[in-house]
Amino acid sequence: MQDMIKRIVQKQIEERLKAYPAVALVGPRQCGKTTLAQSMRGIYFDLEQESDRLRLDLEWDDLVAGRELLILDEAQSWPEVFVRLRGAIDRDRGRKGRFLLLGSVSPSLMTHVSESLAGRLSLVELTPLLLSELKTKASRRRHWLCGGYPEGGVLEPRRYPRWQLDYLALLAQRDLPTWGLPAKPQVTDRLLRMLAALHGQVWNAAQVGQSLGLSYHTVNNYLDYLIGAFLLRRLPAYQANIRKRLVKRPKLYWRDSGLVHALLNVPDERTLLAQPWVGASWEGYVIEQALGELSSQGRNFGAYYFRTSDRYELDLVLDFGTELWAVEVKLTSSPSPEDVARLNKAADFIEASRRFLVSQTRRPSGNERCLSCDLPTFLEQLR
Repeated sequence: MQDMIKRIVQKQIEERLKAYPAVALVGPRQCGKTTLAQSMRGIYFDLEQESDRLRLDLEWDDLVAGRELLILDEAQSWPEVFVRLRGAIDRDRGRKGRFLLLGSVSPSLMTHVSESLAGRLSLVELTPLLLSELKTKASRRRHWLCGGYPEGGVLEPRRYPRWQLDYLALLAQRDLPTWGLPAKPQVTDRLLRMLAALHGQVWNAAQVGQSLGLSYHTVNNYLDYLIGAFLLRRLPAYQANIRKRLVKRPKLYWRDSGLVHALLNVPDERTLLAQPWVGASWEGYVIEQALGELSSQGRNFGAYYFRTSDRYELDLVLDFGTELWAVEVKLTSSPSPEDVARLNKAADFIEASRRFLVSQTRRPSGNERCLSCDLPTFLEQLR
């Protein structure tokens, strides 16, 4: 079923391949990179497999002289391929669309890309499955609870939450240490559970460090690895020149709702809705769907939140350069006129050109400038 799902980002990959000799498709492990790449016409090699490395080595000259796309999965596991790629590209700089590299963003991958392929390669990010990519009502209904990993329950309900817990355990024990995270797996596990409880909150490294017996410098260093592994998102505060004191520290969100729900021991939607932090979960889910949609389209944008010291707040500020959009997220099926008024008051501070109140309402209301709507309607506006 997974390979039948059309990924929004595929169009962006195809466009970048027409403009660059190589494209790197990056994203978290198990988000569907290999499935997407294999659906595109090309010759596939898994460079974690010794047999595939040998085959690529022996056939290299013929392959790079040919016209077919070469798909190199887990490219960072065979560093010498980057030198070969640079040589092949530089011998014929005019040829586009020759190589598609796949990898989870680890420091080693980004080092090889920046050292060997700067100016020769375009980076494209693949997210787990987005709400707008799901076609059945059942999978769309499960998406908030289970998250978007194809094997994590959104397509097969019985896989959640065991799949998520196994996934995070493997990251803590194998991948993160391989990528350079100096923490022991037990410390990483404790940190992940602590960060799950802080989902949607303003980031305070000193507070987390105190709980773990670590300095705030160390905690921030660990957090950088988790952000690089696409587990978390640090959303910066929007800074405006207004006559109010503004909150300046970033907010922290888990990028996949299924991972945070599994860590917080939420087995089903009924339990989720009973949690005191359910509003923060819905807020993070809406934000990530919006940013994933824009990223998959290849749009250029800046993403922030906005909060004044007297609690005027916008959950998401989207800066498109020519336009500023203000978004407030509410977990309710019947948003009130007061909610809209407060949105407009906060949006006026930053002179936002468009304003959105995103809830679970069934009836959108408003106009082009200020719209109260559900998540699917908001995502349509982003297109």
